[in-house]
Amino acid sequence: MKALEDKILNEGEILPGNILKVGSFLNHRIDVDFIMEMGREIARLFSDEKVTNILTIETSGIPIAVAAAAAMHVPVVFAKKHKTGNLSGELYKTVVHSYTHGTDYTVVVSKEYISSQDNVLIIDDFLANGKALEGLIDIVGQAGASLAGCCCAIEKGFQNGGDDIRRKGIRVESLAIVDSMDDTGIIFRSV
Repeated sequence: MKALEDKILNEGEILPGNILKVGSFLNHRIDVDFIMEMGREIARLFSDEKVTNILTIETSGIPIAVAAAAAMHVPVVFAKKHKTGNLSGELYKTVVHSYTHGTDYTVVVSKEYISSQDNVLIIDDFLANGKALEGLIDIVGQAGASLAGCCCAIEKGFQNGGDDIRRKGIRVESLAIVDSMDDTGIIFRSV
């Protein structure tokens, strides 16, 4: 998505530790019109999949997932990083490692929101080492649901998480793939 690549170049900031800061429009302050444009692009990419449900993980994946869900007219479920008092009944659980925060989370989803009848699209903001997607793929599997694929706003192609998941035969689409980034700039993968 050329518009996303341009936005990253104009507003993104490279931080130590291979962190790409895009807080000005994606995961701190949200450029709503732009997020809705991203959602329409995700809906276009997966228009052939008959998606019935979108799954993401809190928090930064939620706006993108909601934008895609609005364009696809399907619900969004987000995995919670902490079991809260308003979660009752049976839960799907999996452990996810956060590259950005350097910690493991046991994420949970209520079993009443994903079923074996669903065709689930997984959406997240970033794809680096692939651990968040792998955890969400595990939850889809626990539910006995079909997996339509995965879509991320920004993939760090040099960290191989997306390629590892693709090698498993899972469809992964990313709106922008960063092949390299350093103090000289950002290089995007040609698609």
